[in-house]
Amino acid sequence: MPVSTRHLQIVRAKEIEMAKPIQVKLVRSPIGRPEKHRKILKALGLTRLNRPVNLYGSPTIVGAIRKVIHLVEVTEV
Repeated sequence: MPVSTRHLQIVRAKEIEMAKPIQVKLVRSPIGRPEKHRKILKALGLTRLNRPVNLYGSPTIVGAIRKVIHLVEVTEV
């Protein structure tokens, strides 16, 4: 059964509504880490150590954070 585009838009809108604001801070250097980890950090906006970035904890963002959890510190705002 195909899923309509409108249905996907509604689901994504609900995810955004349910997403809680979180603060992510890079606490360990990405030097010597795999390229994939460095790209994830850049996509999250984490380019400098100890500089916090405020994000919404959508499933996509949370999944990206899980991949680099050993390099970051996460707190709820």
